Amino acid sequence: MAAAPAADTRLDELVCCPVCDALHELGEVPADTRMRCVRCGTVIAVDRPEAIRRIVVLAATALVLMTIVVFYPFLELRTGMFVSRASVFDTVMSFAQGIMAPLSIAVAIFVIVLPVARLGLLIWALGPLSVEREPWPGAAFALRWAETLKPWAMAEIFMVGVAVALVKLADLATLSMGPAFWSFTAIVVITAIKDTQMSKHSIWSALDRARKS
Repeated sequence: MAAAPAADTRLDELVCCPVCDALHELGEVPADTRMRCVRCGTVIAVDRPEAIRRIVVLAATALVLMTIVVFYPFLELRTGMFVSRASVFDTVMSFAQGIMAPLSIAVAIFVIVLPVARLGLLIWALGPLSVEREPWPGAAFALRWAETLKPWAMAEIFMVGVAVALVKLADLATLSMGPAFWSFTAIVVITAIKDTQMSKHSIWSALDRARKS
């Protein structure tokens, strides 16, 4: 577990627990070690030497899959002679006119634009570090915004809505999932795995060391 801060502790060595706000003093975190809050046991720092490389690879993979999500068929509905296929882009554009236009814009922003922007920001901030190069200009700004956008990238919420819709439509039509559906499912899983690799303290420490070297 992490230690409580001493009186002469440097500010950049202090880490606040995201759950209970307990303040801790963290120096160098040993490799493959988890540092937990002394009060509530929440993990507040993890040092995994390959974590940054994994985050960048997973973000790049999710970014490639996102192109399939946007433009390839998401679902196919069959009922009698009627067959309908639609991609996420088609769905967004189908509500682009009239009173439903704000909903169309919201779906486009929260399901496509913000997740893509967050993935791009992570790659910009951590890409050079993953190959042991100097960070690109604005890396700290990009990483800060990637963290800010995290609650607003709602790909997981979209998949919950799709699951509910599938249950309701199952009795009305024959449903077939297209490549975009499976790609979107893969993105949700990849994002969850990527987030488990992210330790804010370790990543910011690695970025600061790279900027000062």
